[in-house]
Amino acid sequence: QVQLVESGGGLVQAGDSLRLSCAASGRTFSSYGMAWFRQAPGKEREFVSSINSNGGITYHADSVKGRFAISRDNAKNTVYLQMNGLKPEDAAVYYCAATTNYSGSRYTKQYDYWGQGTQVTVSS
Repeated sequence: QVQLVESGGGLVQAGDSLRLSCAASGRTFSSYGMAWFRQAPGKEREFVSSINSNGGITYHADSVKGRFAISRDNAKNTVYLQMNGLKPEDAAVYYCAATTNYSGSRYTKQYDYWGQGTQVTVSS
């Protein structure tokens, strides 16, 4: 089992950058595939980015491709989401998720563990 704690959210202006972090507990972090999802008010939770256990495979939603980058540091039990060129439509609560059976899935049901989320607000 793994516990996830996100941090790094905040209020920024359009065009700014933020880096989100997700710290995981447990000694088996390096065996989990990880992902970031986001949920804006009144909308479904949507996939943002994912990364496999060794960091060699990543996927990004079309809406963030070229602006966001996911990475991980298994020595620090942490996964990151670097967000550049933020837009007002990127505003949401961002959630970190983990799975023991990584397939690059973009579906929430494929992920076993979730953090509590961190708020990102982007002003225009």
